[in-house]
Amino acid sequence: MSSEVLLPFCLGRYGLFQKQLTLLEEAEGGFDQFTRSYESFGAHRLSDNSMLFREWAPAAEAVFLTGDFNGWDKFSHPYKKKQFGKWELQLPPKEDNSPAVAHNSKLKVVVHTKGGERLYRISPWATYVTKPSTSVIYDWIFWDPPHPYVRKHPRPRKPCSLRIYEAHVGIASPECKVASYSNFTHNVLPRIKDLGYNCIQLMAIMEHAYYASFGYQVTSFFSASSRYGTPEELKELIDVAHSLGIMVLLDVVHSHASKNTEDGLNHFDGSDSCFFHGGARGEHPVWDSRLFNYSSWEVLRFLLSNLRWWIDEYGFDGFRFDGVTSMLYHHHGVGSGFSGNYAEYFGLHVDEDSLVYLMLANHILHMLYQDCITIAEDVSGMPTLCRPVQEGGCGFDYRLAMAIPDKWIQALKGGSIIITHTTNVPCALVGDKTLAFWLMDKDMYTNMSALIPMNPVIDRGVQLHKMIRLLTHGLGGEGYLNFMGNEFGHPEWLDFPRVGNSESYHYARRQFNLVDTDHLRYWQLYVFDRDMNRTEAKYGWLAAAPAYVSTKHEGDKVIIFERGDVVFVFNFHPTNSYSSYRVAVGTPGKYRIKLDSDDLEYGGHGRLDHNTDFFTEPIPFNERANSMQVDPDRPHLYTPAHNHTLPN
Repeated sequence: MSSEVLLPFCLGRYGLFQKQLTLLEEAEGGFDQFTRSYESFGAHRLSDNSMLFREWAPAAEAVFLTGDFNGWDKFSHPYKKKQFGKWELQLPPKEDNSPAVAHNSKLKVVVHTKGGERLYRISPWATYVTKPSTSVIYDWIFWDPPHPYVRKHPRPRKPCSLRIYEAHVGIASPECKVASYSNFTHNVLPRIKDLGYNCIQLMAIMEHAYYASFGYQVTSFFSASSRYGTPEELKELIDVAHSLGIMVLLDVVHSHASKNTEDGLNHFDGSDSCFFHGGARGEHPVWDSRLFNYSSWEVLRFLLSNLRWWIDEYGFDGFRFDGVTSMLYHHHGVGSGFSGNYAEYFGLHVDEDSLVYLMLANHILHMLYQDCITIAEDVSGMPTLCRPVQEGGCGFDYRLAMAIPDKWIQALKGGSIIITHTTNVPCALVGDKTLAFWLMDKDMYTNMSALIPMNPVIDRGVQLHKMIRLLTHGLGGEGYLNFMGNEFGHPEWLDFPRVGNSESYHYARRQFNLVDTDHLRYWQLYVFDRDMNRTEAKYGWLAAAPAYVSTKHEGDKVIIFERGDVVFVFNFHPTNSYSSYRVAVGTPGKYRIKLDSDDLEYGGHGRLDHNTDFFTEPIPFNERANSMQVDPDRPHLYTPAHNHTLPN
């Protein structure tokens, strides 16, 4: 299928998007007001201290509000039925002019079904929910603090080179507990700034009842998780990040929802559908979760308003959309391999409703917020995913290249390194065990001291850990993503407390104490990560055109490529060093070493002279007009498992 054949498909998709956008613009005061429905749905105190409550429950027979404010009377405060399945309740102020529902008090929606059931529900628009220690069910808390947090700092501008630090607030501490927003603000943000990352991607913020779900079984979409602290503390975290020049992205889960009923969206109005498809189409075959009906007007209201809520209320700068592959196809990617054949991406197996939702989301976000960043977690390789909406694309800025970390793990298990060019891709280094643990395993427990010589396992592992990060940074795509802890070679693995591990927090933490102990080699790996990011900030290879790979020598285990004004030279051979190695160069001139993984500061052996100048010659080599011999009089320029970067 040629690109000319694809044009009708792209035009067709754009037509569907344009039709839906026109409906949004013509109804309810335009898409700006429509996507701010969080201002009128849920629970709100108005300027005169009266209260407005509004819900969408099309299958309900009657709806009531109960809570602390009325002594938990189940029938005293009925909602009035409105058009299109909406229900509304207005409460005047008390006699002393205070609001009828006080800040931090508990509420419940009572739904009476046509079948005679009485259901106790949390509003889908609830902005704060908490779980008592004596219960497994979350409570809806009306959050209306007398002194809400006021932002002090402007948003940073979108960077040319995106260097993302992916983080989970709850594990961001060496202690065996759930860490807090405040801990992250005061103890983790300074580390991220020092490392040179200009963007943070926060996971597991949207409230999820099951901690071990890693935040991907969302129960309350408008609630910041209370297990880490209050909404105001999250706002402060983001504001302080902005003061450091760091953007903050939310890992948003609009691909599915938890099956929980009493504290989730499932069966909110007693029906099998409401926010979701009814029947089998509304259930994910693998994730045991519910699937949204993106063709529903009220579901579009809910999800698009949810995106704006996180930006307007909390100050987030964009989103990583989770589970995009599942959204794009009726088969959800389950049991389907993607070879790159266009027929796999265009046809009846594509879910056009969810595709149009993603196009709408990207269009609205980029129209309203100039510097908003959107990233798609897609493993299928859907063409046009990161093309503008007006071209029939989905409009994402980046696609997360999940295959890159997977390929690294395969290589470490006995595969090989495959050099490919990828576009619009931040990349992560994560796996079941951490990257460092795959490389060094149990030797990390006894041999990471810098006060003793490295044994062969630690030596090779430390050098490869640096090389893998830099090769991915330089060749992986147009952005770089690091999961917290990988910057210093975090040992072991990640596992949340659950029944299977006796509810242990031992592996649900990040041991920053290791990098703070300066006689351990974790500090050396940390400093390399810092200087790698700072070097990129200076030379900007992530924002440059795709790399030109001039050497992929299987026998020598040498990889050489150019990107921007930088030449990257890698020797992966476990035993061989090379002298007089000819390097192809596009731009003639003098080159010097700017980043060297063999530097003593990074746990290397210090075998390279950083004062050496390297001059190109007009000798064509590997399809480049110029070349240079790298330090021909130094017989051990390339030592086992090291690399260096040579900017012009």
